Amino acid sequence: MSIRRGLLAELDSAGAVAAAADALHALGYRALDTWTPLPLPEVEERLGLRRSRLGPYAFLGGLAGAILGYGIQWYADVWVFPLRVGGRPLHAAPAFIPATFEATVLVAAFVAFLGVFVTLRLPELWHPVFEIDGFERASADRFWIGVGEDDPLFDRRRTREDLAALHPLRIVPVPEPPR
Repeated sequence: MSIRRGLLAELDSAGAVAAAADALHALGYRALDTWTPLPLPEVEERLGLRRSRLGPYAFLGGLAGAILGYGIQWYADVWVFPLRVGGRPLHAAPAFIPATFEATVLVAAFVAFLGVFVTLRLPELWHPVFEIDGFERASADRFWIGVGEDDPLFDRRRTREDLAALHPLRIVPVPEPPR
């Protein structure tokens, strides 16, 4: 989930984000999101983020690549242009292994690459949080946690008080998109 409206709190450490996620979750907030410079698996677990479904798709893409790569070689060397040289068999499977492996890796990587773009809805050239002064430090040394307006418990005054109880560096509203 990506918060487009709501309140954000800037924190100074990973431990503070973990504690904030615990506290907000205990208060009943569910529409939470974080922006951190490093992965925080314990926070992801507290936010209820599920495991990516990209792995099985990449596996199936790799399997399709292997079948396609092997099939193209078999079709070319055995079916369309059979050439028996030196008593060697037409279907020499060990000779097909390197190209089959390369086709497997190529298609699996392509599926994973496209899957990331589709899953993350990239490219996202603009987001309301980009307008917050100092938000770019989320990729360097700052930690942010936000509560979205779509949360059933969201009340601007009460949510601001709940965030203030976490002792953040500052609390800011997500700016309105330009018209």
